[in-house]
Amino acid sequence: MSDKQLTFRTEVSFLEIYNEKVGDLLRPPTSNKQQRRRPTLRVREHPKLGPCVQDLSKHVVTDFNGVQKLIERGIQNRSVAATRMHDHSSRSHAIFTINFIQARLDEDLPSEVVSKIHLVDLAGSERATVGMNTIRLKEGANINKSLVALGSVICALGTTLATSLLFLN
Repeated sequence: MSDKQLTFRTEVSFLEIYNEKVGDLLRPPTSNKQQRRRPTLRVREHPKLGPCVQDLSKHVVTDFNGVQKLIERGIQNRSVAATRMHDHSSRSHAIFTINFIQARLDEDLPSEVVSKIHLVDLAGSERATVGMNTIRLKEGANINKSLVALGSVICALGTTLATSLLFLN
């Protein structure tokens, strides 16, 4: 097989889940007088690919520097706020995905092999305290709710009771 029949491509995407809404960290937020807002993306079930995020941007990278720049840009776009514990606390879960795609032409038939790596940063669990403002209280409740759902999924994966209904949470 010649090198012309084999190609490689690396694509990355970066999303956050903030207050149960999915946003693209590599797309600039729309400007708003009161706050920066990022369009909410929908999670869909693709018949062949499984769960995917509709309209999530994918960026082709050619080296580590390209990956690092996109990670840094996404981190700057994350939802953060000052809490009693940290001045710069992430208020969302984030998923950075790297897709490695190998395409080949074998006897005039095209084929692709795709490998994915998901790097996940989960927001820490939150404790409600007296005097906490309503925004931080809502964020904390959503963070805790999603961590409990994730724990249930992980437990179910270790048993024979794993059903698709569990994953809908």
